[in-house]
Amino acid sequence: MQASPGESLLVMTAVPADLRRALEADGHSLVDLAGLPPGPVEGFRIGVTSAMAGCDAALFARVPGMKLLASTGTGLDRIDLDAARAQGCAVLNTPDVLTEDTADFAIALLYGIARRVVYADAFVRSGAWAKGRADSGTRLFGKTCGIFGLGRIGAAVARRAQGIGMKVIWSGPRPKPEAPWAYVPSIGDLADQSDVLVMCCPGGAETAGIVDAALLARLGPAGFLVNVARGSVVEEAALVAALQAGTIRGAATDVFQSEPVPDPAMLAAPNLVVAPHYASLTHETRVDIVGMIVGGIAAFRAGRPHHDATRG
Repeated sequence: MQASPGESLLVMTAVPADLRRALEADGHSLVDLAGLPPGPVEGFRIGVTSAMAGCDAALFARVPGMKLLASTGTGLDRIDLDAARAQGCAVLNTPDVLTEDTADFAIALLYGIARRVVYADAFVRSGAWAKGRADSGTRLFGKTCGIFGLGRIGAAVARRAQGIGMKVIWSGPRPKPEAPWAYVPSIGDLADQSDVLVMCCPGGAETAGIVDAALLARLGPAGFLVNVARGSVVEEAALVAALQAGTIRGAATDVFQSEPVPDPAMLAAPNLVVAPHYASLTHETRVDIVGMIVGGIAAFRAGRPHHDATRG
């Protein structure tokens, strides 16, 4: 079957090969912004970016004819939605397809640090098992899991935590009467009451550095921190200090302030499990993301309804 006639798409950052192939198979030609000369870029209605690269006001202004920005990923903190609205540019991100896999990985990180799965693997591989007994992990059954940010991902993490026998409480900007878990008004009180604090909130100015030294002290020496939100929500120097001093028992993070090259101090911190912004990366999610981007672009070009983050 011959691909339908496409159009030139402006690619604003490096995008995965599977997405490039799918867009080209749909008849589009891809033009990389990095290969164009400085100054205004004309002739493109559709741009392609990622949640990590985003699109700021200056970039929107540079591509004045852009009317659809397709972004792989959930995050919107690096996309200037006000600039998009002012330009009449819809934003097609991929929020729903990441939810379940990201929630799975949050629990995997929790097992990795609390039940010391990563440590146990290294213990066997290093030959240390032949020399003595491994250090103990921490039981999760019966413990309290505090979730900051009860959006789609936060609620999916809550269901899983409850399913493994944990008590779930949560905090966020406002109560949600429909949620079956107890609401705690402030993140500080949430940390006080939690054995595990899981960050599932959006990034951006409102949550930047919300996990600081004072909050980690309230989580306490038996507490664990898991971050599948954004690197910006954690003051990394404070986390390193807390891990070194035993202020908290351990942490696991999928995200960093500096990606893809984290601060070496983070990588050297004791009792920290790390991952390469990997929570949503399954074969199945990649298929869903590519399908949503390709399908959304096709709907836009045909004048049909499609997801638009500027509307909500």
